[in-house]
Amino acid sequence: MQPYREMSREELLKEKKTLEVEYKKFQNRGLKLDMSRGKPSQEQLDLSMGMMDVLSPYSDLTCEDGTDCRNYGVLDGIAEAKVLLGDMIECNPDNIIIYGNSSLNIMYDTISRSMTNGVMGNTPWCKLDKVKFLCPVPGYDRHFAITEYFGIEMINVPMLPTGPDMDIVEELVAKDEAIKGIWCVPKYSNPQGITYSDETVRRFARLKPAAKDFRIYWDNAYCVHHLYDIDQDHLIEILAECKRAGNPDMVYKFCSTSKISFPGSGVAAIAASANNLVDIRQQLKIQTIGHDKVNQLRHVRFFKDIHGITEHMKKHAASMRPKFEMIVNLFEQELKGLEVGTWYTPKGGYFITYETLDGCAKNVVAKAQKAGVVMTPAGAPFPYGKDPRDSVIRISPSFPCLEDLTMAAQIFVVCVKLASIEKFLEME
Repeated sequence: MQPYREMSREELLKEKKTLEVEYKKFQNRGLKLDMSRGKPSQEQLDLSMGMMDVLSPYSDLTCEDGTDCRNYGVLDGIAEAKVLLGDMIECNPDNIIIYGNSSLNIMYDTISRSMTNGVMGNTPWCKLDKVKFLCPVPGYDRHFAITEYFGIEMINVPMLPTGPDMDIVEELVAKDEAIKGIWCVPKYSNPQGITYSDETVRRFARLKPAAKDFRIYWDNAYCVHHLYDIDQDHLIEILAECKRAGNPDMVYKFCSTSKISFPGSGVAAIAASANNLVDIRQQLKIQTIGHDKVNQLRHVRFFKDIHGITEHMKKHAASMRPKFEMIVNLFEQELKGLEVGTWYTPKGGYFITYETLDGCAKNVVAKAQKAGVVMTPAGAPFPYGKDPRDSVIRISPSFPCLEDLTMAAQIFVVCVKLASIEKFLEME
């Protein structure tokens, strides 16, 4: 397969004409395919339907400690749920607060609380002249939406195969007191699927920030979302590393069962040091008398323990794995030799990132949409929706069935080829 950059203008125009015929055929089919968000498929959602039967009008809704889950109380979650999620994220249950259905909601609350009341006695952010956040890019668009909503200045930090560029992170946090946090998706990152290396995690734990209220926002959303039983990434535990490094209060760790049980009806939690949890409970006891304990109990009764979650996630992997492998194999067959982009082959998570030639991402996404494939907007994985190189595209394989996804991936490949040829023709 000859790289496009080595083709003559005549060869490129000939290839373009052939591709345009193929593209037109796709357009004429009137397809409506969605690869825009990381939503579980119906097949995946069906895996948790047994959860509907674990509780009935005749069930004993009493916890092990005697708490009646139908009533008020238990501000920070039932003990059984703390054990279950603690095992899932490798944390002591004593360091966990169970919230409601969304880890994104916890992250929003955490930023909001910092703005209005400060962090552990420090000045509320709303009273400061400037508040900044570090944002590894490409990253999770909803993280960036939270900090943008509160008017926090976001600073891009490049992602490397080992995680965020820690040379840049260490330098920035050490010299700028206005930097109050960093967003992280440390395992099977959104959108690249990268897992932070041991050295990266340890460097995070050893940070020496100028701001006393600096926090690492450790969104461990894909901690059990492996694609393979054996070939899995490993992430060392950040709270233990921070404690070992003498920085026990520097991290908030978030998780949920949103892509394990039912999105929007799962259980979410935050793990942090004892000092941080005291600070958080001050707000929480004003905000609520307690979250949905019946739903917490439902999850515990369904999964039983971490082994139940592990077996359940193997079923998710069986649904997801063929989709990831199909896309990666198609890229290898159709795009690798053309030298028109790069991609990372993740071992878990929910996304595949394709990086086009500079200046081509928006064109590819627009072409795909005209052919009936809806994708995440180009630029979304960056603060303010601005990809400085216009090259990153997030692909979400989970929701469509394999047949539809295969069609969408084929259309995407044609769009990449067309946009790349147009780029080379413009350069001549």
